[in-house]
Amino acid sequence: MLGALRLDFSLPLRNFDVALALDVQGTVALVGPSGAGKTTVLRAVAGLARPESGHIGCGDETWFDAARRVDVPPEDRRVGYVFQEYALFPHLTVEQNVAYAGGRADRLLWRLGIERLARSKPAELSGGERQRVALARALARNPQVLLLDEPMAALDPHTRGNVRTELHDLFGDLGLPTLLVTHDFEDAAALADRVGVLADGRLRQIGTPGDLLGAPADPFVAQLAGANVLPGVAARAAHGLTGVLLDAGPTIYATDPGSGRTDVVVYPWDVSIAREALDDSALNHVRDEIVSLTQLGNRARVRLRLLTAEITTASAERLALRPGEPVVASFKATQARLLTRQ
Repeated sequence: MLGALRLDFSLPLRNFDVALALDVQGTVALVGPSGAGKTTVLRAVAGLARPESGHIGCGDETWFDAARRVDVPPEDRRVGYVFQEYALFPHLTVEQNVAYAGGRADRLLWRLGIERLARSKPAELSGGERQRVALARALARNPQVLLLDEPMAALDPHTRGNVRTELHDLFGDLGLPTLLVTHDFEDAAALADRVGVLADGRLRQIGTPGDLLGAPADPFVAQLAGANVLPGVAARAAHGLTGVLLDAGPTIYATDPGSGRTDVVVYPWDVSIAREALDDSALNHVRDEIVSLTQLGNRARVRLRLLTAEITTASAERLALRPGEPVVASFKATQARLLTRQ
């Protein structure tokens, strides 16, 4: 295992300070909204932004130390950086773009399966092909650390799934400390061993994707992970359940204990849609109106006034769902997690 990337620094921005302490071994993704400070973290590691205080290092090397006045210039840090728009030189061929960073271009092109594109120009490539070229150029520096800024942003939905799998496998094979940033939790969960949620320059929670989905630290983390977050007031109910009278009107039942002001967290894929409430094990049935339907491959995202459900396209077609129509959204008490406010 190569040496870990170690970050513990503070860097002032216009509206807040990016203050982050993090060790990166394997692949770590920082996920957060635009303006959260994600790219600033990458720039600090690469030496393109200078922290006000703290330390940045990799393995036995120190790249920045404010107290010791160490600030290694970007060209002397062995960092492979894949920029959001890839930043390829349009006048150079694929082979020349990769060779510009040093190293054996032919070997890297073969490794990433793009050797046939060696003489092509960036304008002739698809988004996925340009991404592979940018990655090959980053690896040509023989880096100690790999940085990626929104690696999936320029890809169409059809390409995205395949590229996620390819990148995940590649990161594992490389064994480099890899830090990527994205606004998309699904991308982060597919690519990284650990995911950190960043907001206003602060790390709200870090853990495996399962940790963040199963036990979000707060409503912000839950929403970023794709959950419905429904505020209300909780109180003890019959049969050991907790009832939550939602601010929006209905009462939701959960197996989690809770009292007082509470947020109910339920994920869209745990919500089923029907024309009428079914006689099944689900305790929660919410009558609502369809606002919009969005098809995502073999899934359909059904946005209601109160919450969002994700069902199969086949189910949406069988139910002949249309915006403006009434439906019943159902989910089990075990699928409603409670975040009690302090």
